[in-house]
Amino acid sequence: MNRRTNILCWLCSTVLMICAVPLNVAAAAQKERMVVVISLDGFPAYALDDPRLPIPTLRKLAREGAAASSMQPVNPTVTWPNHTAIVTGVDASQHGVLYNGILKFPDGGGPPKIEPWIDKELMVHAPTIYDIAHDAGLTTAQVDWVAIYRAKTVDWQFPELPDSSGAIERDLIADGKVTPEQLRTFEDSSQAWQDQIWTAGAIDILEKHKPNLLLFHLLTGDDTNHEYGPMSHASLTAFAFLDDRVKEIVDLLQRTGLSRNATLLIVSDHGFRTFKHKIRPNVRLREAGLLAGEPGHAKGDARVVPEGGTAMVYVTNPARRAELVPQIRRIMTGAEGIDRVYGAEELPALGLPMRSANEQAPDLLLAATPDYAFSGESEGSYATQEFEGGTHGYLNSDPKMQAIFIAWGAGIPKGVELGKISNLDVAPTIAALLGLEMKQTKGHALTQIVEQGK
Repeated sequence: MNRRTNILCWLCSTVLMICAVPLNVAAAAQKERMVVVISLDGFPAYALDDPRLPIPTLRKLAREGAAASSMQPVNPTVTWPNHTAIVTGVDASQHGVLYNGILKFPDGGGPPKIEPWIDKELMVHAPTIYDIAHDAGLTTAQVDWVAIYRAKTVDWQFPELPDSSGAIERDLIADGKVTPEQLRTFEDSSQAWQDQIWTAGAIDILEKHKPNLLLFHLLTGDDTNHEYGPMSHASLTAFAFLDDRVKEIVDLLQRTGLSRNATLLIVSDHGFRTFKHKIRPNVRLREAGLLAGEPGHAKGDARVVPEGGTAMVYVTNPARRAELVPQIRRIMTGAEGIDRVYGAEELPALGLPMRSANEQAPDLLLAATPDYAFSGESEGSYATQEFEGGTHGYLNSDPKMQAIFIAWGAGIPKGVELGKISNLDVAPTIAALLGLEMKQTKGHALTQIVEQGK
């Protein structure tokens, strides 16, 4: 009897040990997993199919990995709201970011300002993938990511405005990649040079710290598309330059052996449209007597804040909201270049918050017709013809606003076509690759990647 008991105990112990091995190995493997997200700001999905675009690295990664035909952004289709959607898996109605910062109205009805340097905890109202990774004991890093200022769950960072006292900045100075003087004047430098230095910072972080998650944002494409228009000769050159920055990261991962456990996700935040006309809704407010004062300093009880292809209308005097909202709606409806005026009750269907939930939410939303872009001036002509440039901010249903998604590296099967996806799928996909879970997201993990990536 004792012998049988001993044998049974031994068998049970052995079974438990055998069962425990895969669990321990899986847990250890997750600690070694790495996900690198590179955002190429303003890279339209339609550009990937243009044979003129010299992007051999991106096309190679798409062939060797998985690629979406397009990735739908959230409204408004501008940088900060969409980078926040990418890391939270929810749209602006939940994460709360509507601008490239926080919109602030001064007392007295003066011109509003967008303040970018707001702590992440005050700006982002939903859990992020880097919060969840950090809380799970994984390491996190960011280079020029947005809406992440003073985030407490980022272990290493090389920010949008680097400081020579920062740890990564000191590394780059010691390696001769940049000087303290160059960092002091960083904001006044060319966008391409900034992207080169941000890439050097990303390489330093990957090589020396090996984070489980790196968020990395490059801006030359967006900057160039605004100035010269998407798919212009300058735009093609800018994206060729960015392709080389991606190659630097790929080469580093392969040279160091990190590619064995690293998955690389290439994304963009929105697409781009050309425009030929600017329209100034605040001029119509001035004509209606709702704005008055010197050029550049007009004051009043209402204001339109442009975001490229859309514009947000605010009644800044709460006592007059019930009176002015229908009046402004009449003023804007049918005006040249305005395709549609959306009321506050229609915002949730667009993934935008209502004022009762978020004070940044507008009273009305204006959507431009193609070839038109909104501008914020309250002086001069309402509509003018412009030298053809580029912008975004149009509704996320616009085919020209669709973004890119490419996945390559550890666990990614070759040649997978993902079709059309949403950028709300990115955060839960990253979570699944790292063995984590994101609850209450509006997106879902991409099973073609996750099942192979585990």
